[in-house]
Amino acid sequence: LLHPRRKVLVLLAALFLLLLLLPLLHRLFKLGAGGLDLGQLLPVLAGELFVPAALLASCGQEADEPAGAAPTAIPENLQQGELPAQPAPEAGIGTPMEERVATLGLLNKRNNVSRDLEMRPGEQQRIGDVIVRLQACERTAPWEMPKETGAFVQLLVKQRGTEDDFRKVFSGWLFANSPSLNVVEHPIYDVWVKDCAMAFPGEE
Repeated sequence: LLHPRRKVLVLLAALFLLLLLLPLLHRLFKLGAGGLDLGQLLPVLAGELFVPAALLASCGQEADEPAGAAPTAIPENLQQGELPAQPAPEAGIGTPMEERVATLGLLNKRNNVSRDLEMRPGEQQRIGDVIVRLQACERTAPWEMPKETGAFVQLLVKQRGTEDDFRKVFSGWLFANSPSLNVVEHPIYDVWVKDCAMAFPGEE
C-alpha cells in the first residue's frame, strides 16, 4: 500500500498524463488525416508518452530512508518549560489579584453532572479524579469594550490504575465571552469561566 502522500502524487501525475494525452490525441488525429500509416504514428506516440510515464512510475516508488537515520530529541537545555500566567496590564488596577474570587464550571461528561467552584488565585480543589487550579482571574474595566472575563486555569486528571498520579491536561487562559479562543480538550472533563469577582476604582 502507498503512503497517503504518495497516493496524492500518483493522482497528480495521472492527471498530468491525461492533460498531455489530450493534445497528443488531437495531433495524432491530424497526422492520421494527413495520410501517415500506423508505423509512422507509433514513434511519435512513444516519444510523447515517455516523459509522463517515467514521472508516473517514479511517484509510486517509496523513498529509501537515509542510512544511519535516527530520531533526534530536543536538547534538555532547550526544553521549554511551562509559560507563567501573564495577566493584562489592567490586572494591577482594582481588587488585588490574591483577593479576587473566580467562579468556574466543572462538568463530568460521563454522568453529565456539573458544579460550580469558587476559588481565589493560587488555590486548587480536588473533585474525585480531577484537580482544578486557579492561577489568576480578571475582567475588563467598566470603561473598556468589549466586555470580557478570563481566568488562567490548570486541569489535572488522575491516571487510570493509579492512586495519586495526576497528569496535567490543560493549562491556559479561558474566556467567558469568547470560549472558542481556548478550550479544554478532554474526553471526560470540561472547565469554563463564569465570573471573576473584583472591583475597580469608582465602581459601585
